[in-house]
Formats: sequence, structure tokens, C-alpha cells
Amino acid sequence: MIPPFGYCSGSESGTGALRRYQERKLRMMSFWRDGIERQLAALNAAISTLEQQMHRDQADHQG
Repeated sequence: MIPPFGYCSGSESGTGALRRYQERKLRMMSFWRDGIERQLAALNAAISTLEQQMHRDQADHQG
């Protein structure tokens, strides 16, 4: 069996290789999550700003 995405030396046990793979996968998924969280924060800020502008414009037209 070929280890997923990596190099496995002959002295490394199967569980050690699996552990390294899982740690690499966790780091990759955390990196993706961090990027998505940044995008979500930017989107939330844009929505909030647009809502404020809409409320301000509505108040200007009423008064």
C-alpha cells in the first residue's frame, strides 16, 4: 500500500506515517478555514456597511 501524499521511510511504522498524514491534513484544513473566516469577516463587514448606508439613506428621504 502506498502512503497518502507522502514519503514513508522503511523504519517508520504504519501508524507513524498515518499520524504524520493526519497532522498534515489538519494543518491544511486549518489553513483553509482561516482563509474562509477572513472572507466571511470581509463579507459581514460589507453587509453591515451596506445596511448602514441603506438606513441612512432611508432616514434622509423621510426627513
